[in-house]
Amino acid sequence: MNTLRITCLLAVVVVAETAASGEFNRVLNVGDAAPIWQDLPGVDGQAHSLGDLSDKDAVVVVFTCNSCPYAVDIEDRLIELSREYRDRNVAVVAINVNLVREDLLPAMKQRAAEKQFPFAYLFDESQQIAKDFGAKRTPECFVLDGDRKVVYMGAFDDSPDGKAITKTYTRDAIEAVLDGQETTVAETNPIGCLIRIKRARGGR
Repeated sequence: MNTLRITCLLAVVVVAETAASGEFNRVLNVGDAAPIWQDLPGVDGQAHSLGDLSDKDAVVVVFTCNSCPYAVDIEDRLIELSREYRDRNVAVVAINVNLVREDLLPAMKQRAAEKQFPFAYLFDESQQIAKDFGAKRTPECFVLDGDRKVVYMGAFDDSPDGKAITKTYTRDAIEAVLDGQETTVAETNPIGCLIRIKRARGGR
């Protein structure tokens, strides 16, 4: 095999390894460092960054919104999860990137007040953080360990409407992190509404 062919082969291997992603996520894989968000506005009127949570043993990131019925169905379970793990040094962060009127920050503030969300509810008008996470649907969950590596990504549990739950994927991943164990199920296919990513104008 000549030198040029060997060089090309090695380049292909490097690209393949670099481009590795999850089964259902085209951007991240389990074990990757979590993308960092900075100064995202929250419904509390404050700016929030991932760095603010450096003392937490685990962080649960949930891409959600007001307008998706699947996201609405998960709200009570997120509230329960946040309250249950608050004293166990786990933070729950909900992030919305949709740009339709019912999902903008004023509507988010109203929804958070009505439901009394005990977790941070953030808005990213640039939509970049959803792109960085490879999030495509609402709701879509990511569990980060103490080193802020992704240990789970996908559906909250195995029941979109919460009426027939048999597998608690997100909760199980949190428990694994707190116990210093590997997650049994590290990735699932999220079910929900497509995140409304704004398409760039121009070009074909």
